[in-house]
Amino acid sequence: MLISITSLNKTYLMGTEVVEALKDVTLNIEKNEYVALMGPSGSGKSTLMNLLGCLDSPTSGEYWLNGTEVSTMDDGELAEVRNKEIGFVFQTFNLMPRLSALENVALPLVYAGIGREERLDIARKTLESVGLGDRVTHKPNELSGGQRQRVAVARALVNNPAIILADEPTGNLDTKTSYEIMGLFEQIHKAGNTVILVTHEQDIALHAHRIVRLRDGLIESDLPNENIVRMANVVMNA
Repeated sequence: MLISITSLNKTYLMGTEVVEALKDVTLNIEKNEYVALMGPSGSGKSTLMNLLGCLDSPTSGEYWLNGTEVSTMDDGELAEVRNKEIGFVFQTFNLMPRLSALENVALPLVYAGIGREERLDIARKTLESVGLGDRVTHKPNELSGGQRQRVAVARALVNNPAIILADEPTGNLDTKTSYEIMGLFEQIHKAGNTVILVTHEQDIALHAHRIVRLRDGLIESDLPNENIVRMANVVMNA
């Protein structure tokens, strides 16, 4: 099991009010699954994403990632797990404006202690894998929104993480570019990666193979994407 979460709770203190963002959530995700976390604003999906991404710790409950219990780790230990196990893709790209596409993609390898020549070589190959081999010297302001998101995807992939965690990855993109980026995630999943997609958009969630819906801090439903299942059956029986 890649991810095993048991009875996870997260509470926040807002003034004198205690807010229960997650309530007794239990969730398992296998290696090479493609899962969408869905829910309206305030449903708890962003809190769950932060916990899955080791950006925050639960108030109570257990979280095991790749055989390691991360729910009891301190900030330094969580940072180490993030850099090794998780590749992030954000709605706002989060690229360094003064760095080239190649340098942006190579950044996680700096923190991993890999030498300059080797990390630039790995970054170049990763950019090629997302269709940007001809844009390595371009800075973010010289790229389209879709190209910037491809750079962000390459940066997420460069460390060969256990999970690709994508938070509203098409939120700043037009419809055509959104579908291109979702096609890229499908390729990444087919290559053997585990993809967890956080979205409030139904049409984007339908690209995933399993859809987990949250409401009021609880898992409301956890079901396979029937469209994907039907398509797979058609292919197998053809």
